[in-house]
Formats: sequence, C-alpha cells, structure tokens
Amino acid sequence: MEAKLAAGIAATEDSLLLNPFVHHLELETTSEKIKTAFLTIVLLPIRVCLICILLIVGWMLACLGLWGLTEQDLQKRPVTGWRRTLTKWLCILGKTTYRAGGMHVVFKGKQASREEAPILVIAPHSTFLDGGIVYYTGFPSIIVRRESGDNPYIGKLINFTQPVYVWRDDPDSRQNTIKEIISRATSKEDWPQILIFPEGTCTNRSCLITFKPGAFYPGVPIQPVCIRYPNKLDTVTWTWEGPSALKLLWLTLTQVYSYCEIEFLPVYTPSEEEKRDPKLFASNVRAVMAKALGVPVMDYTYDDCKLMTRAKEMNLPNANVIVEVQKLRTRLGLDQTKIEECFIENLSCQDCSQISYVEFSSYLNVAANDGNAQRIFNLYEKNKSGSIDFREYVLGVVGVTENRKTLEILRLAFKIYDSSGKGRLSENDFVPVLVHTLSMSIYESREIFQRIDSTCQGYVTFDGFLRYAEKKAEFAGLFSLSKEELRERNNSIVDNNKVKSH
Repeated sequence: MEAKLAAGIAATEDSLLLNPFVHHLELETTSEKIKTAFLTIVLLPIRVCLICILLIVGWMLACLGLWGLTEQDLQKRPVTGWRRTLTKWLCILGKTTYRAGGMHVVFKGKQASREEAPILVIAPHSTFLDGGIVYYTGFPSIIVRRESGDNPYIGKLINFTQPVYVWRDDPDSRQNTIKEIISRATSKEDWPQILIFPEGTCTNRSCLITFKPGAFYPGVPIQPVCIRYPNKLDTVTWTWEGPSALKLLWLTLTQVYSYCEIEFLPVYTPSEEEKRDPKLFASNVRAVMAKALGVPVMDYTYDDCKLMTRAKEMNLPNANVIVEVQKLRTRLGLDQTKIEECFIENLSCQDCSQISYVEFSSYLNVAANDGNAQRIFNLYEKNKSGSIDFREYVLGVVGVTENRKTLEILRLAFKIYDSSGKGRLSENDFVPVLVHTLSMSIYESREIFQRIDSTCQGYVTFDGFLRYAEKKAEFAGLFSLSKEELRERNNSIVDNNKVKSH
C-alpha cells in the first residue's frame, strides 16, 4: 500500500526548510488596486447583505433544531426525525452563503458513507473558510473549543452539528476528547461522520505539518479529504504571520470568483500495526495526502505556532523565523549541546554585533560547509551584508527555549548585550534589550535609560533596572506570578500544611 511508503515523501535532511506559518499578500499592480476599489463599492455591500440574511436564517433554523434539547441530550445520542431533515436545509443555506460570497466549489472523488468511513480527515487547513466544508459533507460533527459553542450567534450552528468539545482549561480534556471520538466512531447508533483537521492549526499549504493522532485512535477506516484553493491571488490563507482575518475576508469578497477544490481520496483502512500505533496511522495517512497534493511533509506542530506567538509578543529578534531556526538547530544538534547558553557565560567576540559566517560557524562549533548553518546565518543576515548581529541570534534562541519567564530572559539579555563585560550597559546596548524582550519602542527605552542613569554615569546595571522597574506599574507583570506558578505555590502550601498536621 502507498501509505507504507511514508518515508519516500518525507523531507530529507538536506531539503530546504519551509515556513508554513507565514503568508504575504499585497495588491501589487495598479489594475488589481483599481479593481478591488471598484468592487468594494459595487459588489461588497451586496454580498455582505446577502451573507448576513442567509446567516440569520441559518441561525434561526439552528435555534429551531436545538429547541427542547439540552447539551447533555446532544452529547448522548444523535438527532433524528425532523431535526435530521433540518440539517439538510442548513447545508443548502450554507452552500448558498458560500456562493453568495463568490466561492465556487469543485469536487473530485466521492464521499464515503459513515459505514465505510466514520471519520473524515481534512488537510491542509489554511483558512477560516475551510469550515464551510461541513455544509458540503452533510453536516458532520466537528472538534471545537468549548468557548466557541458559547457564542450566542455562531455557537448555535456549531452546537447543532453535535460537536465533540475540547475544554482547554481541563487537564483531562485531551483524554476525554479521544474517548468521545472513539465512542462515536465505533458506535452502532446513527451518529454523523466526524470531521477533523488533524494539523490543528492553519498553514500556507506549502507542506503538510504533523498530524495530531486524535482522529486515528479509534483505529477505524478514515477518508482523507484534500482542500485546494487554486486562485491567482491567494486571499484566503490565514496564518500566524500574515494578513488579518478581516483583510482576507474583504479581499475575498471583492474577487469576482474564488475557487475551492475538494478531493475525496479513497478510504484508508488501517493495518493491525496502525491500529496499535495511532501516530504511525497518522503519519501514513499524511503521506498519502501529501502525495495527492504534491507537497512535502514537515514535522511542524501546533506547539511551533505557540513558540512563534511568544516570540512575536516579546518582539524577539526575527520572531517570524524562530521556528525555522529551531528546526535547523535540531538538525545541527545544537538543541542538545545548548552551546548558545554556554556562549552567554563567556562572550568571546569583541564585537558580537557584526560577525561573519566563518566566525558564526566557529562559535557554534559546526562545519563551515554545513548548509543548515548557512541557512540560519542567511535568516539573520540583513541586506546581504555578509555579517549578522550574533546577539540577536543568541537572544532569539534562548528566549524561546526552556519555557523561561520574561524576567529571566531579560537577565540573559543584559548579559548578551553587555559589550563592556562588566555588567554595565551603555545606552546603545540597553535600548535593544528592552526593545527585544519587553517590546518597548526605541524612544521609550532611551527615556527609561536616562531616568535610571540620573547621575549621568553613562551606563545602567541589571540590578539598577530592577530597582527602577519595581516602582513602576507598567513593569508589574515582570514580578507577578503566572496562574501556573500560583497553582504550584498553593499546592506546595497545602502539602506543607498536611506534613505539619501529621
């Protein structure tokens, strides 16, 4: 079976790393800008009005379908009778809504029945518009965050699909979700098919990232479903680095037509080995889908998205390529040696703000002819200058590893940017520390430096900054405990009290 040849399509160690979480979209030509402006005035208002009317009607039908049902009823048994008929009308309304927005959907292959494949696996997941596939597949149950179901508007439509809820605040949520998926997929009752986006987050469709194994735990036949958007201007892709959802929606609604292609692949029946190993099952299905899509597979995960988000929130250097850098570091074995952290304790370059590639590879103790090291260097190189600011690289790496707190990262940044080697930062060294750890502006950072250095000594120390920050409300977050820390501290107190009581 083709699925067993997953390794044949997997990315090789020498392949160029793609960043699936970045999407660039700009109207480049004058004609595109004029057309968009014209259709914004002429077409957009009509489409928005039609979509709103159809959504309101759909919401009313969903409210009717949910009338007299509790959430427990929806979780215990599938809806039947007139309520099941109502789902067909909701599908018609949903399809009409997409057509009203200019979306033309083309199908390839044939959807399997629930008896043939209780679970539909959809990939790649690249836009909020992917949700429309529920209307084209007969209103299957979806996996959704509990908070989404609480929404008074869209929540009604979600609840009527009889979704499997994920409780993000519940530590047992993952296991409970898997149990519910297994229960429904193997049930003899007439539940709808379960629709799952196994990637768990949106990408730019340049590759298939790691599939979460949740859909594969039941060990039942699944049907892979591929989604493509073969448009000249990609106005739908919604990633962590790129246009906002509102901009994408505007540009999509101002296109005369937008195309979506949905391909139903043959049902995949797992082997006995795959039934015992959901991760192997997921990997092999991903390989089949990647081959059909003509894209590589890459071992990115949802956790990589969180890593990038944290880097962006802190304004760490080159936050948009942090995930790429981490993957390349893993290939070089630097995640094991942690040589960057050792470098902080003993800065050995006289001017770390401008080092060549040869120096870079030497500091990391890797071969100068290693392509992965060269790629990291290129990611930090500006204007093809032939040099990088090594401090930016080191701070970016240590800032997202070990789940460090902001205060600890700030302390490390003081060391990294200490060109004097004496624990004293000049104004030029101090400014990038606050810019790249606390996301402050250059102007604010210079002003803070001048306030701390009120005696005009020309430098500040880490302790001096802390004394200043402890008195300022805007830095209170540096010294406050997170929810996890508070929980750990409370548990520690409870445990200590138990010990004392005995």
